[in-house]
Amino acid sequence: MTKPRFDFQISATDGKARTGVIRMMRGDIRTPAFMPVGTAATVKAMKPKDVRALGADIILGNTYHLMLRPGAERMDRLGGLHKFMGWDRPILTDSGGYQVMSLASLRKITEEGVKFASHLDGSRHMLTPERSMEIQRLLGSDIVMAFDECPAHGVPLEVAEKSMEMSMRWAKRSRDAFDAGGEHAARSALFGIQQGSLDEALRKRSADALIEIGFDGYAIGGLAVGEGQEAMFATLDFAPDQLPVDRPRYLMGVGKPDDLVGAVERGVDMFDCVLPTRSGRNGQAFTWDGPVNIRNAKFAEDLSPLDPASPVGEWSKAYLHHLVRSGEMLGAMLMTEHNLWFYQQLMAAMRDAIAQGTFAAFAAEFRARYKKAA
Repeated sequence: MTKPRFDFQISATDGKARTGVIRMMRGDIRTPAFMPVGTAATVKAMKPKDVRALGADIILGNTYHLMLRPGAERMDRLGGLHKFMGWDRPILTDSGGYQVMSLASLRKITEEGVKFASHLDGSRHMLTPERSMEIQRLLGSDIVMAFDECPAHGVPLEVAEKSMEMSMRWAKRSRDAFDAGGEHAARSALFGIQQGSLDEALRKRSADALIEIGFDGYAIGGLAVGEGQEAMFATLDFAPDQLPVDRPRYLMGVGKPDDLVGAVERGVDMFDCVLPTRSGRNGQAFTWDGPVNIRNAKFAEDLSPLDPASPVGEWSKAYLHHLVRSGEMLGAMLMTEHNLWFYQQLMAAMRDAIAQGTFAAFAAEFRARYKKAA
């Protein structure tokens, strides 16, 4: 049987929460899904096979970073991102827009795109919807993200409106450029990105424009940029509902474990975030009882594991404390592995609860327990 280019089937719902599967040529993606972030063709401190063993069905690559180093054309000559890094399952690549806004210097935004100076060496570049689609094609991405502008939190409503309208024009150009991608377009998917800050009317206009263009999936952009969880959840109370019910909804750049539970509760299907890997490298572990700062002196002689079921459960908190405080490479590796395991366990538990119709109880129990040590 021929594998589909892209197919999304919802198998169960519980309130607004949904569980299902995205089927693609490189494999199935169980939803709700958390995508570990492999910014520079690597999930930091992890081998790809170990990321897969923890339960990840898909990872995220970064257009901005990879276009600068090693370069999209070089990546294509080397056989594409999958071959380069040794990951044979789906990869989603972001469009580069967020990194241009947050990392690049001397940037100038015009209707054509964004001129910017590299944060690495100051070299000058131009990123447009067409170039973003080309880079993602050269990388060999399975899920391509439309090019958009992500305005900073707290901008005036009229600024958010103009930014959203330009992002919608860029979305149409992204659609056209993606469709011209030949063989890559025939086996990959394209997601549009909803913008509109925290405003319900702007978000509705953005969603309507994206739906008119037509995408395989729809992302909710412009959140997790400093607005706080309460404001994010207030926006998620309406934003997912404005998007097609039969397509995946992807909340970009989120987040903490309790963020994930609250977003799934509001109808989100896909997530990515650097938090589990970055926090692991910096000595923070996530557990069912809340986050743990392993650097804390109270763990210096604690012989208990972070979690007996964790893949790093054979090592004590005391040993992890020693490794992290000593700056040993193994400390970052073990803490990262634990955090990615915990995130995949959380997603699996949410999928099971939705399937069993017990998600509300699961969410309440999770929050009650997680707060104890938060």
